[in-house]
Amino acid sequence: MKVFSLALLTLLLAALWTGSQGFSLRSSYSTCCYKDMFIRKKIPLSNIKSYQKTPSHCSHRAVRVELLDGNKFCVDPKERWFQQYRRQKKSTSAST
Repeated sequence: MKVFSLALLTLLLAALWTGSQGFSLRSSYSTCCYKDMFIRKKIPLSNIKSYQKTPSHCSHRAVRVELLDGNKFCVDPKERWFQQYRRQKKSTSAST
């Protein structure tokens, strides 16, 4: 009974600690981009539905780009074509 109680307490504390960190173990893997996940070719700007920066706890700075068909790719935010897309998006939203 003591072993069960100790295991349950440990599990509870681990869950509380993970929650206090502001992210779950699942979300850190699903929102981060790793070295072999980056796409190197230019994505046509008209195919981009949305984009989101990766969280600061990720090891690589990246942007997750979602296409109109639902596919998601990791992109280096310094890519020239992506910078062009961001400027275009910013000027479009500023004019509306």
